[in-house]
Amino acid sequence: MNFSRVYSAQTSLLNVHTVSVETDISRGLFAFALVGLPDKAVEEARDRVSAAIKNSDYTSPKSKNQKIVISLAPASEKKEGPSFDLAIALSYLLASEEIDFNPEGKLFLGELGLDGALRPVRGVLPIARYAKEAKFKELYVPKENAEEAALIDGVTIYAAETLVEVITHLEGKKVLKPTPLTKLGKHASTVRTDFSDVRGQERAKRGLLIAAAGGHNVAMYGPPGTGKTMLAKAFAGILPSLSFDEALETTSIHSVAGVLSGFITEPPFRSPHHTSSYVSLVGGGATPKPGEVTLAHRGVLFMDEFPEFDRKVIEALRQPLEDRVISVSRAKGTAHFPADVLLVAAMNPCPCGNYGFRGKPCICTPSALQRYRRKMSGPIIDRIDIWLEVDRVSTADLSASEDSPSVHAEKSDHYRNDVEHARARQAERFKTNVKLKKNAEMSSRDLINFVSLDDKAKHALNLAADRLNFSPRVYHRMIKVARTIADLEDADAVTQNHILEAVEYRPKKFDI
Repeated sequence: MNFSRVYSAQTSLLNVHTVSVETDISRGLFAFALVGLPDKAVEEARDRVSAAIKNSDYTSPKSKNQKIVISLAPASEKKEGPSFDLAIALSYLLASEEIDFNPEGKLFLGELGLDGALRPVRGVLPIARYAKEAKFKELYVPKENAEEAALIDGVTIYAAETLVEVITHLEGKKVLKPTPLTKLGKHASTVRTDFSDVRGQERAKRGLLIAAAGGHNVAMYGPPGTGKTMLAKAFAGILPSLSFDEALETTSIHSVAGVLSGFITEPPFRSPHHTSSYVSLVGGGATPKPGEVTLAHRGVLFMDEFPEFDRKVIEALRQPLEDRVISVSRAKGTAHFPADVLLVAAMNPCPCGNYGFRGKPCICTPSALQRYRRKMSGPIIDRIDIWLEVDRVSTADLSASEDSPSVHAEKSDHYRNDVEHARARQAERFKTNVKLKKNAEMSSRDLINFVSLDDKAKHALNLAADRLNFSPRVYHRMIKVARTIADLEDADAVTQNHILEAVEYRPKKFDI
């Protein structure tokens, strides 16, 4: 045989497609060509594969006078990364008749070391999902990727440490054991900050409870050192665990991005620094890749020092906060990244942090205040449903013992139970519309179908909208927040009190 074809796969953005690795060997002076739009890492596979084959006690491709052409099809798709090494080595050995096996129904992934060892690659979980959908029966991966791939039922996963192990298995000399299916159990939360660790700030905790229950975006503003960051970290711990499908989706995104450190069963918490670039946050680049917003999909995007972010970065949040997806357009095409995030922003009311709060006087000039506040445009403010004032905590509360009556410190578990109860009510309400899961996802048409306001509630909302100049977007968002407050109280209808509390969460001292 002078020709062979084996199969591999690669991720393109968040999608996956099959890559056929075809090898043709003919007589002539030595030449080794690798075609199919390979990048530098793929081109270097010629040297890695040759050394790995030689050190696995097979004949190196470079030791013979022959012309070798290896094609990675389809040729129109750019090939990136070292994950094709194993498939290239097996395709060559099969074409040179040094080994013999049936490649149909088998998918191969893995980077080869010069000694023939298999090294882990990124994006294995989405490729395993694709292998099942594409009717592949077997998937061969490095041992370090086995547990990740074995999350998918319906395709047999074989994990190996070396090229020799894969070959001896394929030839039936020493069969590998299939990797058992990995079960995604309910892992303990990795959040170390508890709501009970934050003294006082009961109003802020109440607002965060509402935000978690309905999936509403929230902003906290106040002087430095009042607990905004601690509250944001504790907030991630009161969100419900991800469902199995959500966990697979989130873990797949982190796998493709190369930042996966374990299975993700809790909502991810991403906290980019305020000096982060536009591309690192939103995604993009010459070859578009997901950014921090997409890595926070199904979880929390915490943006501390929110006005200190570049204005371009802040304005880029308009689309994901509204549509829950990010579209990145480049000359090579348009990429769509999922971005169903819950934004938690924290900020000071001014550059010095003291404007409008008791204690230290504000020393900012009017021009400094204007520059600081100009970072926050009206459309961004409209898209944040809940604004929470986080004032300074009294020294009496800070010094009080935990069993003191003045210290009301509910554990995060208490808040999480309330959130899960409210989410259950929403799931029951939206059972006729499977696309909806949280109140914040309702459109204006959904509000007509799923939310009922009594006459007093309508009057209170219209009065507040007229006096505070609500935009139509804010008007509808206030109804959604009120509906969440009603869910937390087990109320079927939205009343005047629910509307009034929702209106209380519009910005006041941080008035831009």
